[in-house]
Amino acid sequence: MLGKILLLGLAFWLILSLLKQYRRSIDAPESSQPANQDMVRCAVCSVHLPKAESIQHLGLYYCCIEHSQRQP
Repeated sequence: MLGKILLLGLAFWLILSLLKQYRRSIDAPESSQPANQDMVRCAVCSVHLPKAESIQHLGLYYCCIEHSQRQP
């Protein structure tokens, strides 16, 4: 009886430690993404996005092609 309780306790501890390790690996920041990026605001919908992903037209930044083609 005591052996079964110890075995169940050991299995429970092992599962918890594996889940903690898995969670740490998910929460770890990705090194491929630059830490600081310049952010800009779409002139039409005011959505903030990285400057590298924006579309610049006539000195303004847009989040998509449709917004860059609208008349101001």
